Amino acid sequence: MTSSEQIPTSVSGNEAMWHQTACNLCSVNCGVEIKLADDGRTFARVRGDKNNPVSLGYTCEKALRLDHYQNNPHRLTSPMRRRDDGTYEEVDWDTAIREVAAGLAKVRDEHGGETIFYYGGGGQGNHLPGGYSGATRKALGMKYSSNALAQEKTGEFWVDGQLFGAMSCHTTPDMEHTACGVFLGKNPWHSHGIPRARTVIKEMANDTDRTLIIIDPRVTESAEIADIHLRVRPGGDAWLLGAMLKILVTEDLADRAYLADRANRLDELEAMLAIVDLDEWADKAGVPLDQIRHATMTMAQAESCAIFEDLGIQMAPHSTLNSYLEKLIFILTGNFGVKGGMNLHTAFGKLAGGGGGGDRRTPVGNHRILGGLMPCNGIPDEILTTHPDRLRAAFVESSNPVHSLADTKRWREAFEALEFSVVIDVAMTETAECADYVLPTSTQYEKAEATFFTFEFPENFFHLRPPVVDPIDGVLPEPEIHRRLCHELGVYTDDDLAPLHAAATQGLDAYADAFLSVIAASPDLGRYLPVVLYETLGPALPEGMESAAAIWGLSQTFVTSNPESAARAGHSSGNDLFNKILDNPSGVAFSSDPYEATWDRMRYDDKKINLIVDELVGEFRSLADEDPRVTNDEYPFILAAGERRSSTANTAMRDPKWRRKHPTTGLRLHPDDAATLDVEHGAKIRIVTKAGEAISNVEISDSMQPGMVSLPNGQGLSWPGVDADTDLGVYLNELTSVEDRDWFAGTPHHKHVRARLEKV
Repeated sequence: MTSSEQIPTSVSGNEAMWHQTACNLCSVNCGVEIKLADDGRTFARVRGDKNNPVSLGYTCEKALRLDHYQNNPHRLTSPMRRRDDGTYEEVDWDTAIREVAAGLAKVRDEHGGETIFYYGGGGQGNHLPGGYSGATRKALGMKYSSNALAQEKTGEFWVDGQLFGAMSCHTTPDMEHTACGVFLGKNPWHSHGIPRARTVIKEMANDTDRTLIIIDPRVTESAEIADIHLRVRPGGDAWLLGAMLKILVTEDLADRAYLADRANRLDELEAMLAIVDLDEWADKAGVPLDQIRHATMTMAQAESCAIFEDLGIQMAPHSTLNSYLEKLIFILTGNFGVKGGMNLHTAFGKLAGGGGGGDRRTPVGNHRILGGLMPCNGIPDEILTTHPDRLRAAFVESSNPVHSLADTKRWREAFEALEFSVVIDVAMTETAECADYVLPTSTQYEKAEATFFTFEFPENFFHLRPPVVDPIDGVLPEPEIHRRLCHELGVYTDDDLAPLHAAATQGLDAYADAFLSVIAASPDLGRYLPVVLYETLGPALPEGMESAAAIWGLSQTFVTSNPESAARAGHSSGNDLFNKILDNPSGVAFSSDPYEATWDRMRYDDKKINLIVDELVGEFRSLADEDPRVTNDEYPFILAAGERRSSTANTAMRDPKWRRKHPTTGLRLHPDDAATLDVEHGAKIRIVTKAGEAISNVEISDSMQPGMVSLPNGQGLSWPGVDADTDLGVYLNELTSVEDRDWFAGTPHHKHVRARLEKV
């Protein structure tokens, strides 16, 4: 272990044979080890890293194909500048940096930095670059930003804030210790969401003293092994959750002693639930009332219960309300702040954009900004207008909004209307093809990387990953791109940083002293802190780990803000924590807490839960008059756009060869619907929505409900030399609309798209 007086000069690990890193294909980011082929670049073998303290050697089959991400012919090797005719030409880095800085500064100077929006902050598995973007954004006066969380999680984060006092009070399930694990709108077999997902749910299902409950319209792989499967009607989740809550408060199942001590406004909640007619709401939910009652009693009477909600309810009707009702269930049963229940975890870095307080709105569409993030579906509204405060420029980093957000056609129109746009990415993505400049960056395995999905409790972990291979020629890591942009924009000079450069050669303690002195003397430098750290501390770190400089700052902040949690995990100072992060390429625990720490993290002064979210009470009452059983004659099917399957991943995985077992898209539909449409397995079918249409092959499956169909996520990505109509799969967001979104948080209804099917 390195003392705080020194900076490591090498990264420990199994040096010659295996390289410790992580999978970048889902949010869990399991630790893996990669063995390189003789060429020093090809991923010859991938296996789980047994030394990773979270995944413990576990990995699913997807990680085994990471070479398709790292080594492919789609890489960019030079900055690209768009010509007037829409084609691109290569330019050198000096030219690209100069012209990008000038283009963005021109928009700032003429219209204000708030008219430049930022999208990204790190794609799946690479969050570290997002921290460095903050310096460039401040240099340009950028105010508005968004990323994928704004089409998934901001409603849930906001509800956490209403219940517990702040959006930073994010709940996490203690599935490892729970007696009753509930997954709502989620198939953990494929979408994971928790460490060692398949192992954990199999252990739960096989233990007679524990219960696994799956709430999902489909018979998923997880539902097949569950003790209880509530096969809710597509879009019927709010009625199901409302019925469960009514059962809890009227059938003596709520933990009233716990609530009297820990919560406020129970009487108002009971009055809100009075409208629930159990028979009617069960019928609207599509689940027999006796099944709802049995599941509710099981959850209430279990020694502990943890609930994991995910995109199945967060990208569907009543998504923010669903999050509220789900959280009320674990609160009413006394499963908050206890072992095996739900708890408030620490965080090593910001996940959302911050600025969760107040009622911030977008300048044109007046959309709510939650967690500092504009709702994705509202961004085109902020561009395609003559409003004087419209967004006029875009800075996109390690993200592909044209492909991954609703209504691709409208997004292309929006990019065309921008005065200036730049994309940083490893490949010529669908978004890059719309930009004025494209700046090529290193892959996640060519640089130091990390994720800030630090959700574990009672111990929480951080994994800084060293590079596995050298970067290809012609690319730069994002921190270097932001450093060069900041220099071009003139935010500081070399003389400003001279004391920090000198101190970095003397060890971390000397650097810390110099840092405090320099920032005190020049507080404006603090605005550009990530690139300042990268430029001064970065060169003193082990080779290839320069991008980890920002982690030094986060280490200081975490230990200062959470001294007891850090001490329990064995860290005496920020420097001590930082050194341990560098010294442990498989990851390290950065905090450790007793379960009662959850109550200390509550942000209300009385440390009690606020049971009533006033903004959502009216929506709940409207459920009495709304009916999800009503069908749409023009679009009679409900399409779940983006089902997780073994052959799908996120949009980082462009090479269609990685889907060798399932090379083509399959529209799954129920046998009864197939018979009605007179289509057989493997036949072609046209999917039509109000936004567009696509053709897919048919996959008949009784895992679906009649009237419901699904398409897999992560397909439709362009690839050189591949026929888009036959081999790339369905481009889902040609079928989705920006209009279909949650009224409050703006999250899209990707899991509930009205559709019509036509035989081809």
